Amino acid sequence: MKKKSQHHAHMRHAARTSSGHEEDSPLYEVRRSGIHGKGVYARRRIPKGTRIVEYLGDRISHEAADARYAAKGQDDGHTFLFVVSDDIVIDAGVGGNDARFINHSCAPNCDTVIEDDRVFIEALRDIKPGEELGYEYGLTWESTDDPDELANYDCRCGAPNCRGTMLDEVPLDARKPAKRKKAAQRKKVAKKKPATRAGKSRPR
Repeated sequence: MKKKSQHHAHMRHAARTSSGHEEDSPLYEVRRSGIHGKGVYARRRIPKGTRIVEYLGDRISHEAADARYAAKGQDDGHTFLFVVSDDIVIDAGVGGNDARFINHSCAPNCDTVIEDDRVFIEALRDIKPGEELGYEYGLTWESTDDPDELANYDCRCGAPNCRGTMLDEVPLDARKPAKRKKAAQRKKVAKKKPATRAGKSRPR
């Protein structure tokens, strides 16, 4: 059952597609991004609904993620944690692939899909060659979080509707209890102190 989450200079290429006359042409490449660090760009037209890449990495518990990045320190900035469920977090900083370089966008052309505890990036619309791939990170936060730490998650996607931040508009602790489980399936901000949530920040 599919569940949508509400939630860079060597050039590396995607796996080949399995059908069509472009089957030997990579879907994307990784190179420097005008948004931030490295980004992922379409090498050819990607039709709407195409499953572009799986988000891979070390599959760990929330407790392990908290401990790992509490030891590493928030200022490091290299966290690539994706919350899959209440039990599983994918740390793309360990054994991850090119999916971790897809930047946040306030006008996304991609979305994340969770299926059988695996995370995939799919095209929301037809994507033209040369376009940078992007999806809404939906980073969750709480009203008690340090403003200086939250400032690390500013957005420079350049979209006309850019909100200026990769954070959700409403803090997690201000949501209704019924929505908290859904929020647990989204990317969340990593914290120095032990927490019940983990996060994904941009590579620096």
